[in-house]
Amino acid sequence: MPSVTHEAMVELFKNRPTLAAELLHDALGHPVPAFMEARIEASDLTEIVPSNRRADVIVVLLVGEQQRPAMAIVVEVQLSVDPDKPYSWPVYVTQTRARHRCPTRLLVVTIDPAMVRWCSRPIDTGHPDWTLKPLVLGPEGVPVVTDAEQARAAPEVAVLSAMAHGQGEAAEAIGAAFLTAAAGLDAERRTVYWDLVLSSLSAAARRTLEAMMKSGYQFQSEFARSYVAKGKIEAKAHDVLAVLEARGLEVPVEVRERVLASTDIDELDRWIRRAAVVSDARELLATTGS
Repeated sequence: MPSVTHEAMVELFKNRPTLAAELLHDALGHPVPAFMEARIEASDLTEIVPSNRRADVIVVLLVGEQQRPAMAIVVEVQLSVDPDKPYSWPVYVTQTRARHRCPTRLLVVTIDPAMVRWCSRPIDTGHPDWTLKPLVLGPEGVPVVTDAEQARAAPEVAVLSAMAHGQGEAAEAIGAAFLTAAAGLDAERRTVYWDLVLSSLSAAARRTLEAMMKSGYQFQSEFARSYVAKGKIEAKAHDVLAVLEARGLEVPVEVRERVLASTDIDELDRWIRRAAVVSDARELLATTGS
């Protein structure tokens, strides 16, 4: 399951459709067309052959009165090594190019310096002269946003700045710039972004910023809370099945589906305890009246 940090970074690109193009041009020096609109498109790239092909974000830059696609950007947030990506990334690029009929770029974003080299490795597709070279934005390429006006104009860039540079000397200034900009955001984005910014800053910078606020800040983003809660529920459901399987019990399809569909923490806790003593997996549901 993707981490909260991964999903939150993906939201930055969805909330600011122009962000991918801005980073390609400003941070990486890669040319982009003069576009009228940047639009987030469906990122599900599944075709007739069943497979799970979903890019993090796909942005299409539109030009002219007819809003013709001039460039598509596949954005992938990468926080750890994934041996599947050298095989799925070329698919994302070719499928997006075929769907939108325009040049397509792969932009990989990471806040882990150690990941930059791995993400940047050319991908040999096996076809002569066809090697995919990912365009990688690492921490060094993310601008250090310490100016309040710059943070107001591009709050998502300011958040990335905190995530990339929040442990350095500019941490306090980065946080202060975003604190000023936060007042102009809607309540949902403000709480989500503050969760990201404060969790990325050094302890000293965080203490300074918290002192600047009228009341102590708590991690209250509904996005973060709900995503973490979902992760806990899924983990408990798999724990139930793991106990049954460790005891050598066969788990029927209907039992597995019922356990994985549960969203009740208390119910899953009861099932974990029952899984340790039942002689048949079906008894797990029978004892709860399910």
